[in-house]
Amino acid sequence: MWKGALLQLSSTDKPKENLEVINNMINSAASKNVDFIALPETANCISNSRSQQNKVLEIEEEDITLASLTAAAKKKSINILVGSLALKQNKNEEKFVNRCFFVSNSGKVLGKYDKLHMFDVTISETETYSESSNFLAGKNAKIVSTNIGKFGLSICYDVRFPHLYRGLSQRGAQLLTVPAAFTVPTGKAHWEILLRARAIENGAFVIAPAQAGTHIFSDGSSRKTYGHSMVVDPWGTVLVNAKGNTNNISYFSCDLSEVEMARSKLPSLTHDCNYSYE
Repeated sequence: MWKGALLQLSSTDKPKENLEVINNMINSAASKNVDFIALPETANCISNSRSQQNKVLEIEEEDITLASLTAAAKKKSINILVGSLALKQNKNEEKFVNRCFFVSNSGKVLGKYDKLHMFDVTISETETYSESSNFLAGKNAKIVSTNIGKFGLSICYDVRFPHLYRGLSQRGAQLLTVPAAFTVPTGKAHWEILLRARAIENGAFVIAPAQAGTHIFSDGSSRKTYGHSMVVDPWGTVLVNAKGNTNNISYFSCDLSEVEMARSKLPSLTHDCNYSYE
């Protein structure tokens, strides 16, 4: 059994300020002797402004947040899921990437994953999103083998595509990660239901650190995210449901024997069949 921590953030569009908050929270979590820390989607920068993103975002090799977190993972001997960072793909590419990193307790990046499904939706007449206008979609799913288990990586909107998690689980993933910046309306309606469904369907732990509250940006605009960072066990029981709309830390324990137990009781991962539609 190992111990983990979820960092729930209210990130802004200023990476340096966000990193200071993250580092303080990591220091606090590390004092509890955790083995694993998970951050939400776009932990380094949430923004409504393309010009602000162009100004503050960096390529992976020059990103201050990733450099700091890999150093912290090594120094404190803690595995860190960097839920995702908004990054420039290169110096010339117009679109950014939304990239997740799994950093080992030796400070090595064991795997990275670019968000597959772009959040292009109309929530209401006043709330629309077109992620594909600014971000490039990834092409490959990713499983990372670590000293604390096999993780299947995903990001936010991916949670609405169950076949992704089915494939990850059938290929050995025991823990499914869903770092997110969920909208408030869809969060209230669907967040917990979707996370519990992914856990139950696959007999896996689901770990979902989230952005929360009102994010105030440099140009005076704002955005709200749902929060409620969650951990769900392989039987569908909610172990963590973080409250509040500000930065906070939630702790949980993980026993991978629960994955084996759930999958032996309900071996649905081995019962998929081919069928036709009439």
